[in-house]
Amino acid sequence: MLAIHVLHLVHHVLASAPPGYQNNVYQMHIINLGALTYGLAAIGPGIGIGLVFGHAIEAMARQPEATGQITTFMWIGFALTEALALIGIAVPFFIK
Repeated sequence: MLAIHVLHLVHHVLASAPPGYQNNVYQMHIINLGALTYGLAAIGPGIGIGLVFGHAIEAMARQPEATGQITTFMWIGFALTEALALIGIAVPFFIK
């Protein structure tokens, strides 16, 4: 079911080209590919950050004496996950 919604979204993003580009299908795809790329690239880091903080809170609740070490690894995990979102912002500029 999710795949159907994603394909429907892709169709609408790619079909919404500016008026001058509607004759050239290749240009229409390239223009809107950046928006689609970042939209899909933001999903993974959003889920990943939620998992990082959720599991860190769970780990701190189980072992309060290890809070300092867990917090350190939590921030490292957050930084690495957020780097994926920043790469997702940069990729559309390289595609054009």
